[in-house]
Amino acid sequence: MPPYTITYFAVRGRCGAMRIMLADQDQTWKENVVTFDDWVKGDLKATCVFGQLPKFEDGDLALYQSNAILRHLGRNHGAYGNDNREASLIDMMNDGVEDLRLKYVKLIYQEYDSGKEAYIKDLPNHLSKFEAAMAKNNTGFLVGNKVSFADYSLLDVLLNHLVLSPTCLDTFPTLKSFVEKMSARPKIKAFLDSDAHKQLPINGNGKQ
Repeated sequence: MPPYTITYFAVRGRCGAMRIMLADQDQTWKENVVTFDDWVKGDLKATCVFGQLPKFEDGDLALYQSNAILRHLGRNHGAYGNDNREASLIDMMNDGVEDLRLKYVKLIYQEYDSGKEAYIKDLPNHLSKFEAAMAKNNTGFLVGNKVSFADYSLLDVLLNHLVLSPTCLDTFPTLKSFVEKMSARPKIKAFLDSDAHKQLPINGNGKQ
């Protein structure tokens, strides 16, 4: 049996980054796919600590909250920096990624038709922060000299934004290079090219 189990809907959504990370770290996992009809029945929801998915199982440890899951995987697989200082910076960068992800999710689920143009126009103000941090670090990663869980989360968010606006990284050479190099890592490339990934929509409402 695979060591990990993901219970989630048939979308990339909140599990995109962790799946990319698991693939790159050469891990196997089982997917328990939840239909919307089953979810609204409420039985599974009642067992979730915060009434939300994803649920991530590592043996007898059940975790909820996608960023807590990423941090757990970071600790397990050497993707949480080289020391406590780097770990703190990685936490900071991941919180920044989460801020951008929440803005994206709000657009997709609440403002897509009325707010897409304004969102794309404002996007450089958010991307510039990551461009500056990564350019300053000058290793190809957000923090330190090796990949961290924050890098996987940023890659996932940037790939989503490239679907929303294919030219959004054209004026951010460091971020564009980051996406190209991360996407070319052999295990990530194999995962991104797989039917298991490509057949899943990014979001659950038909927007992308």
